[in-house]
Amino acid sequence: MATAFIMNDGRFIMMKKTNSKLFDFEFWTALGGHLEPNEINNARKACLREIFEESGLQENELKELDMRYVLLRQKEDEIRMQFVFFGSTDKTELVPSDEGELHWVEEARLIELNISTIIRKMLEHYSANRDDKRVFVGTMTKTDEDKPSVQWSLMTDPMVF
Repeated sequence: MATAFIMNDGRFIMMKKTNSKLFDFEFWTALGGHLEPNEINNARKACLREIFEESGLQENELKELDMRYVLLRQKEDEIRMQFVFFGSTDKTELVPSDEGELHWVEEARLIELNISTIIRKMLEHYSANRDDKRVFVGTMTKTDEDKPSVQWSLMTDPMVF
């Protein structure tokens, strides 16, 4: 998956989903979705497509759209990978989305929303490391007490064979 947290003046675009095929409860997500087969090697391309499809924002209306996180988790027999980008825009008007209701949400309120556990943990990490522009890998796991946890590491090129 490719996900985008787009900011304008301290607020992020978030989507409230009430009629999901997956869940029978209301929840919130950032913009994003699954990569198409031709996007497997270009998560940024997938992210730009999802941003446009869900908000109407075009690439030239975005600033500094950078990958900041790669999130990994296992869900039953499936290993899920999510590429998370952060960027900004000066535009505040968004097109209606068939996926859900778009809202501008103050950054401080994001963790109050009903969001997935891995995204909540990522936002907490982002808040503490916002000025670090490197890419972090977060792997969802459980503590010895069976509580959800994310292990963080930096993605770096070791420059070896």
